[in-house]
Amino acid sequence: MSSSQSIVLSKKRAIVLGAAGYSGAELVQLLSQHPAIELVAAYASAGREPEAFCSLYPRYTGQLELQVLPWQDTLLEGLAERAELAFLALPHEASEALAPKLLAAGLVVFDLSGAFRLKDPALYPKFYGYDHAHPDLLAQAPYGLAEWISTDQLAQSLFAVAGCYPTASALALLPLVRAGLLAEGAVPVISAVSGVSGAGRKASLSTSFCEVGLAAYGFFGHRHRPEIEQTLGRSVVFTPHLGNFKRGILATISVGLKSGVSPADVSAAYLHSYQHKPMVRLVNRSPNVADVAGTAFCDLYWQQDGQQLVVVSAIDNLLKGAAAQAVQLANLKFGFGESTGLLAGGYRD
Repeated sequence: MSSSQSIVLSKKRAIVLGAAGYSGAELVQLLSQHPAIELVAAYASAGREPEAFCSLYPRYTGQLELQVLPWQDTLLEGLAERAELAFLALPHEASEALAPKLLAAGLVVFDLSGAFRLKDPALYPKFYGYDHAHPDLLAQAPYGLAEWISTDQLAQSLFAVAGCYPTASALALLPLVRAGLLAEGAVPVISAVSGVSGAGRKASLSTSFCEVGLAAYGFFGHRHRPEIEQTLGRSVVFTPHLGNFKRGILATISVGLKSGVSPADVSAAYLHSYQHKPMVRLVNRSPNVADVAGTAFCDLYWQQDGQQLVVVSAIDNLLKGAAAQAVQLANLKFGFGESTGLLAGGYRD
């Protein structure tokens, strides 16, 4: 059997829900070209009319000729005969309601919303504005930061894909935390700027290019703060900013190191964490969002002065911060090469 034949025979069948939004559209594009996952259907909210995907996103005309259909719960019947996994690019409450139904139908679920990221249900009223209806599932859903998920966690069937700002922040800080290099009581200060696509596709005056310059928001109360703190196991000061560009996140992080920690110690921590992780690039100059836009990479760079460290992290918020990370997790879950469908040559039998 040829390699191409084995890929066809081993393909997993997937559906995307929320295909009309920016992250959902990126999922459709990634899965349509994935050598080991077959996209069998794409859905939008129940109130929408069926629409050609290339009508929603004309740049895909002549490339992706599929219909985006309205989702109905009646489709759950016999769904496991048509698909094995579902990617949810839905609002938080919609994902929270639908994920248990998909799990009961026998599908593996990769949820791009925040519905299952926080493990303490008491945080949802404060940071998401509603009481969590399925707190039992929070402990069962591994936090989907692909480079740091464990083999044991991959045995689960519901994955809470990490948020965009937390991905950029945690990938920068976890090597230092795990190596024990941060000063006792050190509070990382994270200043991160996102492009306007992070706000979603729905029109809004506040995210219009004619209105957006560069502004901070969400001081101390942004919903990604507890997600970052949960991942790192320590408090942070997190200040997000909205910038006048389409896509990408640049996070600049300052933190104190233990006395005696050398630049060689810091470099060793990053190399140990990421030398075998294809989607993280340790670069030799401060990253630019233009270098990662349209890619599934996270670029990391750092500079040390005495015991003070500055780390700069750059990702595409729609890809490494959402759709591409979900696909990366699916690759890990099903034993494909980690970069399958994200980099050329990532597939392995």
